[in-house]
Amino acid sequence: MRCLFQANPNISLYKMVPVQFITHTTPDIGYEESALLALSGGCKWIQLRMKDAADDEVEPIARRLLQACREHGATLIIDDRVELCRKVEADGVHLGQNDMPVAEARQLLGEGFLIGGTANTFEQIRALKAQSADYVGCGPFRFTTTKEKLAPTLGLDGYRHIMQALQAANLRIPVCAIGGIELEDVMPLLDTGVQGIAVSGAVLRADNPQEAIRQFLQADETL
Repeated sequence: MRCLFQANPNISLYKMVPVQFITHTTPDIGYEESALLALSGGCKWIQLRMKDAADDEVEPIARRLLQACREHGATLIIDDRVELCRKVEADGVHLGQNDMPVAEARQLLGEGFLIGGTANTFEQIRALKAQSADYVGCGPFRFTTTKEKLAPTLGLDGYRHIMQALQAANLRIPVCAIGGIELEDVMPLLDTGVQGIAVSGAVLRADNPQEAIRQFLQADETL
């Protein structure tokens, strides 16, 4: 399996980065700044998500963030844009359910890039695994305003059932919980068996975003 921890996908390590940051904006913080704040707080996995922007707007930001991620020993994933991921040589791409199929992206990118997919059910995770996805962003945990057209919320019971089904089917793929996650949710979510969490709004709404990401990273001694 490709690396899910370091910025270099050729380094083989055994587990997913436990806290991922997905870029977003506030009235005072832009996409790029949000990622830099997360990096300065110690986050090692950034997903550049600029859903409504054109590629020529995203590309310079992606290139600058890739350099920043290299300096921080972090991984940069680009949301949706497979060709741009390959062009700037980011670490990988994350694909939503309405984006390019994972199998098609794998044909285009080969084995040198991480590919993640979005799921809401065990069946969707099984399908992503069959298409050679490296990891799954599974959610939403609860309602969130940072994403439109939400799938049904899962709650703790939903994650617990999904992780139990994966174990029963002997399917091994890292699962990252996503969607409206707050600091107090970290340990209960990890207790369901998921390997990581993704955050965005909870960090950017904080008075001190760097300290907020540090608190997520320190939520459990194993992180």
